Amino acid sequence: MPPAACILRALTIDDYDPVRRLWDESEGIGLNESDTRDAIARFLTRNPDLSLVALTPAGEIIGAVLCGHDGRRGYLHHLAVNRSLRCQGLGRKLVQECLRRLRAHGVPKCNIFLYATNEAGRAFWVREGWALREDLVVVQHGTAGC
Repeated sequence: MPPAACILRALTIDDYDPVRRLWDESEGIGLNESDTRDAIARFLTRNPDLSLVALTPAGEIIGAVLCGHDGRRGYLHHLAVNRSLRCQGLGRKLVQECLRRLRAHGVPKCNIFLYATNEAGRAFWVREGWALREDLVVVQHGTAGC
């Protein structure tokens, strides 16, 4: 299915189950306690109308991406396209729409996080013109027990 035949709309919490299945079936996406229904609902409430799903004309979810910002930088998480529909431009279409929406919020740049071993993901993002930031390292700490 060509991307032009797909419909993009804001991801809602009602989409959680089919989107979660898509993420579960997609290599390179790391899911954890930050991806429960409640956590995603909080993310969507904090970032209304930025995350997207791609639908077939029949309404089947075939792509999804979480998009949000902190007021300074945008962030994309969990970009996924149905395996049988990849390499047709749908991922690009989802990303471009997210960037357009972030720009409308006055956010000048967007970041993504990739697993260092996610070669296919790295190739996609570089092919799409994203710059690898080899000068940065992610440092993380849990909030429990603090």
